Amino acid sequence: GPTHEPIDPVRYIANRSSGKQGYELAAAAANLGADVTLVSGPVSLADPAGVRVVRVTTAKQMLEAVEAALPADIAIFAAAVADWRVAAPSPSKIKKSASNAPPALTLAENPDILKAIAQMRKGRPALVVGFAAETQDLLAHAKKKLKSKGADWIVANDVSPQTGVMGGDNNAIHLLTSTGVESWPEMSKTDVAIKIVE
Repeated sequence: GPTHEPIDPVRYIANRSSGKQGYELAAAAANLGADVTLVSGPVSLADPAGVRVVRVTTAKQMLEAVEAALPADIAIFAAAVADWRVAAPSPSKIKKSASNAPPALTLAENPDILKAIAQMRKGRPALVVGFAAETQDLLAHAKKKLKSKGADWIVANDVSPQTGVMGGDNNAIHLLTSTGVESWPEMSKTDVAIKIVE
């Protein structure tokens, strides 16, 4: 799912991820007998059966939880982690100014969880799978991500609003590896998860 990066105690930066694909991946792996730890951002989904769930809110918390879950044979990074956070969240609710001018928010870059784990020198999982959610130039961005992050696989999907992927029940993915690209037809997120895990 997403991460929520606080602006103040009542507002945050986030995205439209529902967490459905990540939860389906955790369920599919558990159904095949894997010992699964699901590190979840804030979502409204029931815990998959037989899966240990660790709930987090921010990207920093997610990185800490992922590191605490190691060692692992396989790490799948399906979360839609916010790229940025507010550098100094307000400890109290930000009020409108007399001039009604919006507050200035200074952003800081969040940790790159996929890259941090994929490029570990010691204790790196044998298989590291990342996701690339894009709205344009899908394969070009996914190929770049595969190389720059150091992942073994990238699962790329078009999350443009017209696709209905973010928050929806279906997905159409491209699986990128060092040997090429497999393009899969649209199917349920359950079936996508089963096929990836198999």
